[in-house]
Amino acid sequence: MSVKRLYLIDATAFCYRAFYALKELSTSFGQPTNAIYGFVSMLNKILKENKPEFLAVCFDVSRETFRQKKFAEYKVNRPPMPDGLSSQLPLIKEVVSAYGISMIEKEGFEADDLIATLAREAKDKGFQVTAVTSDKDMLQLVDEDVAVFSPYKEGGTLYDRDKVRERFEINPEQIPDLLALMGDATDNIPSVPGIGEKTAVSLISSFGRVEKLLANLDKVGNEKIRSSLKENTERVRLNKELVSLDSRVEIGFSQEKLKIKDPDYKELFRLFKYLEFKSLLKGLPSGGKRSILPQFQELDDARLKDFPKEGELVVFAPSLKEFYLRVQGEFFHVPEAGPLLKRILSDRGIGKSGHALKELKIMLEKNNISFEGLSFDTKIASYLLDPARSDYGIYGLALDYLGESLDNADSDIRRQIALIPALKEKLDKELEEKELIKLFEELEMPLVEVLADMELEGIRLDLEFLKTISRDIEKRLIKLIDEIYQESGTQFNINSPKQLREILFEKLKLPVVKRSKTGPSTDEEVLKKLADKHALPAKLLEYRQLFKLKTTYIDALPELVDKKTGKIHASFNQTGTETGRLSSSNPNLQNIPIKTEIGSKIRKAIIASKDDNRLLSCDYSQIELRILAHLSKEENLIISFKNHEDLHKATASLIYGINEKDVTEEMREVAKRVNFGIIYGQTSFGLSKDLGITFDEAQHFIDAYFLRYPRVKEYLEEQVSKAQEDGFVTTILGRRRYIPQIRDKNQGIRQFAQRQAVNAPIQGSASDLIKLAMVKIYQRLKEEKLKARMVLQIHDELVFDVPTQEVKRLAGVVKERMENVMELEVPIKVEMKIGKNWLEMEEVK
Repeated sequence: MSVKRLYLIDATAFCYRAFYALKELSTSFGQPTNAIYGFVSMLNKILKENKPEFLAVCFDVSRETFRQKKFAEYKVNRPPMPDGLSSQLPLIKEVVSAYGISMIEKEGFEADDLIATLAREAKDKGFQVTAVTSDKDMLQLVDEDVAVFSPYKEGGTLYDRDKVRERFEINPEQIPDLLALMGDATDNIPSVPGIGEKTAVSLISSFGRVEKLLANLDKVGNEKIRSSLKENTERVRLNKELVSLDSRVEIGFSQEKLKIKDPDYKELFRLFKYLEFKSLLKGLPSGGKRSILPQFQELDDARLKDFPKEGELVVFAPSLKEFYLRVQGEFFHVPEAGPLLKRILSDRGIGKSGHALKELKIMLEKNNISFEGLSFDTKIASYLLDPARSDYGIYGLALDYLGESLDNADSDIRRQIALIPALKEKLDKELEEKELIKLFEELEMPLVEVLADMELEGIRLDLEFLKTISRDIEKRLIKLIDEIYQESGTQFNINSPKQLREILFEKLKLPVVKRSKTGPSTDEEVLKKLADKHALPAKLLEYRQLFKLKTTYIDALPELVDKKTGKIHASFNQTGTETGRLSSSNPNLQNIPIKTEIGSKIRKAIIASKDDNRLLSCDYSQIELRILAHLSKEENLIISFKNHEDLHKATASLIYGINEKDVTEEMREVAKRVNFGIIYGQTSFGLSKDLGITFDEAQHFIDAYFLRYPRVKEYLEEQVSKAQEDGFVTTILGRRRYIPQIRDKNQGIRQFAQRQAVNAPIQGSASDLIKLAMVKIYQRLKEEKLKARMVLQIHDELVFDVPTQEVKRLAGVVKERMENVMELEVPIKVEMKIGKNWLEMEEVK
């Protein structure tokens, strides 16, 4: 008969330790996660290495225990639990519950006492017990049936009786006597003056127990120690009482309760996704049910001839040699795309469902297989329903929506396509319930085809020009390195933060502006502040900027050129942001810096595809401010836009209380920062930092702004209230942004969520607007059979590659579509430029 083993975890101690050991770990919305991550990592290690059948996690409930009644100073030096930790405890408990593990807590008792009680009762019922903790006082529990495992330091230390004797030279049951003499700084239990660990061990080894020691003080050889013990007799007795664990707490012992249940993987998936624990998400084993795999029929050309002319088709194709279809409830396998299958795939009358249809379309179109009639993409549908998901892979969706067991190791393609119809049914129903179906069908699904076409079209680069820039930067970097060495008086690795810290703060004695977890910070903000104190920081800033531009773009872009097309084909990600904005990658064209001279030159390297073509740039003017005017119904903003006024100048005249003609460029710049800052929920602290002014001055500008635009303030407050009540806010077209953190007890997290509640409807509406314009323009280009192609979308800007003979016609189409894409309270304005490259462009009148 195998031995029953029970593991007991001191959760509160681990949470504290992880909180202070793992710094600066939090979600994108500000929820601290260091304690949660540390605790879960420790728990996973125990589960994986020891495979326990029985386990309990013990928590302290409050600071007020029986020990405080005996000694008011007990743990008094331990500060109240930080907000950052207290906000994590409920989540830790949710994780423990999802693991199917029992939680034990009792008012008035510490986790140590609960562990002592459970250990005693478990021993009586034939269990071997392992207490998982690093507290020394827990070693008093060690005997033939109880061990203590401290998981820190090189894989951890398991304390049995021999190990305790090896470490302390006394028996485990004498640990309370040892601590009674030497004290325990962690719990604010004072030592007897003059007695440290070595002396305490010697005394306990000689006398056995403190009671016997106190009864035989005349036998203590050292007069100073004897005197100290006489003066602190009551202290020693109290100390022993405080460190002795209470193993008689009334909590009841249930073998069934302590047995680990099956984990709720769906709940763990939800929690780890919310906490943004990507590594832990990947480590989740399969959970939930595993449906029976349907029968797949081989579909040859003879049967393809009778394929239904209409009917929803589910398509899944991992390669050109393997096609899986579902139609009218039946599943088929087609070995390759012959003429008949190509006809079906290109037929717009046959609606196509699937997962990640854009990627499938791109693969097929690259191989001259037309793929039309895209009607339902489970990846896009799930994004609309939950834009905060960290992953939209079919594995996670299957677990989340269907409770299906499907993990990354599951290579059965047939199982994946079999899940798509069930996923579609679930997602379709939710889209209807949440009033998102119109947005899905009329905007997001048509956009899939638009983005696929943009990726396939690609962008031409002037490679020779990039080589020239690269050489110029290389020369400047060599010169800069020499100047940096001269200013610092020594040679060092400029890219090493450690060596740079030594130069700036030890050698040059510059003031420390802020600290990171590894020491004084040397980030951009710090270097900017130090630039007026020494010449070195400014040169370092220039070096970093040039080095990043060279490595990230100038040298990297040519490597991304497709040898077949001679172009770069960036990916446009439809599910990459919570606001609905598109993102791009390989390369990230939306992050190309344009405010610096060298940065802007990268745009010069992006050129029209042919010598007789031009690039047409069409940029929405102040679209987010126009949307703010529309949503808030603020009359002063609406009038400014309708009268085509300089909005920043108009705002400046209002907040400064002067005529527009008297507004200086500096005043206009301040008003511009305030105008855009309001959209992002900027606080007076943020504005003061942004403008380099005092907090009071910044607050004055914000107060003056809201005084002149009162409906804006009301609107922003309404959005925060809506988010608090509903848990989400919406765009003009009904796109949802869920903001559960707006009800968080942590003020910092709550304020961050409030800024999101303010910004999401504005930024999201702007995203909806340009995406809808893209769809309408794309459709018009196809209708009119124009050769012009949409090649880029950068936030509020669209870029087209157009033959010179089509420029006038295209400009008219784009302007009409973009400016009339939807009706707002204010006019929508588009600024258009034309040129051979993306930098040197002239305004289109």
